[in-house]
Formats: sequence, C-alpha cells, structure tokens
Amino acid sequence: MNIKQAAEKFELTTDTLRYYERIGLIPPVTRNESGYRDYSEIDLNWVSFIKCMREAGVSVESLIEYVSLFQEGADSITTRKEILIDQRNELVEKIRVMQETLAKLDEKIEGYEENMLAFQTEKLANHDE
Repeated sequence: MNIKQAAEKFELTTDTLRYYERIGLIPPVTRNESGYRDYSEIDLNWVSFIKCMREAGVSVESLIEYVSLFQEGADSITTRKEILIDQRNELVEKIRVMQETLAKLDEKIEGYEENMLAFQTEKLANHDE
C-alpha cells in the first residue's frame, strides 16, 4: 500500500505519516524497488497503534521511547510493558477526571433546564394576572 492509500485508510495526511516515521513514532516503513514507501501489514499495524495512542493523549515522547525499545528487541520487553502500564494508568486517571467533568456539565445543564422551566412558568403566571 502506498503512502497516499495508507493516509486515507487512517484519515491522516501523507505529511503526518512522513513525520511519524521521521521522528521515530513508527519504525522505518518498507520501501519498494523504486524507493517509495510500501506499507506492509506490519507498517499499517504500527500506524494504527500510534494513531490510537495519540488520540488517547499518550505523549509523543513515551511512544518514541516505546518504538525505540521495540526495535532493540526482546531484551526490552519488561521496559516496554512498564511504559504501557504507566500510560494505561495515566489514561485511567484522565478518564476519571473527564467523567467528573461530564457529571458537572450534566448538573449545570440540568440547572439551566430547571431555571428555564421556572422562568417560563413565572412568565405565564404573570401574564395571566
């Protein structure tokens, strides 16, 4: 799959894919005989993983470290797992904070609805007088 097709598949730009590769967010992509990027299934799996992690707010630095360690091989398995666990814990905390924020917003919205109903009821009562 060429870079344009890969970009479309993941709803990214070709510039973003080149950037991901340049800074080490994804390992170097397979090249064809002409030197053009030819995304293999493994390359596409990396793009999918990185896109998912970035959308969840995982830091670029953590992901670069993870990819770098992955390229070092099996000796880094424990460290890679620790990175994933740390990122999971951070994500759990972000979700908790977002759930609290959502609850506060729901309360605020409900307050507006109650105030609007009370205002309309009062307005109708004053109109009848």
